[in-house]
Amino acid sequence: MNLTFPEINGLPYKRLSQRIRVLSEAWLKNEMYCPACGNEDLTKLPNNSKLADFRCNECGEIYELKSKGGAIGKTILDGAYYAAIERITSSTNPNLFVLRYEGNNIRDLTLVPKYFFTADTLKIRRALSQQARRAGYIGAVIMYGNIPRQGKIDVVVSQSEILKDTVMKNYRRAVSLKVNDINMRGWLMDIMLCIEKIAGEIFSLNDIYAFIGELTVKHPDNRNITAKIRQQLQLLRNKGFMEFLGGGKYRKAF
Repeated sequence: MNLTFPEINGLPYKRLSQRIRVLSEAWLKNEMYCPACGNEDLTKLPNNSKLADFRCNECGEIYELKSKGGAIGKTILDGAYYAAIERITSSTNPNLFVLRYEGNNIRDLTLVPKYFFTADTLKIRRALSQQARRAGYIGAVIMYGNIPRQGKIDVVVSQSEILKDTVMKNYRRAVSLKVNDINMRGWLMDIMLCIEKIAGEIFSLNDIYAFIGELTVKHPDNRNITAKIRQQLQLLRNKGFMEFLGGGKYRKAF
């Protein structure tokens, strides 16, 4: 995998963001494979495609690409808010590639499977003023920090490529947590984020119960928070993301 942007002569764009979009898309098309099936032929979708940039010609998975110079941080600018909200609740939600570059070099590339997106992953931005070129436009921000670490699959780390077999294995493992119902998916992601906040490898049920107040605010219509917590822990246990040790104790297997 060549970790340098391709040379494209005569780019008509003056704005750096426009040039980076073209260069990063060309790089992904030339160098990346489909993490779902391994196919090395990703098709670039038309520029007016909503919230999607590439499609795999073999398995049909679609991907969106976001590129940023410097540190990624906790947020990433996205497209139109209402289109994004509609998309994450559908079966055509794209997987997300997050690319970090420095100069002409690709430093990091991370994949977020589509089943890790919830309503909490998107935040609405203030509408653009009437003086703006796209007056009234309402954009979205991807709350990257609200995505559990298990949903951030390393493809390139500090300019070192992760083996293709390892990426595909990690993708399959992450997708084993597939939940189509957006509300149930939100619960699962919230519990995973709570577990991440607990220090150490072993934790107790009481450690999770310490987040009941936070979870009640996020899910005000649920009247049995403790039962829902245990349900999600059971799911994570069945999928191999943790081990039950008995006596209300668990070991992380992230």
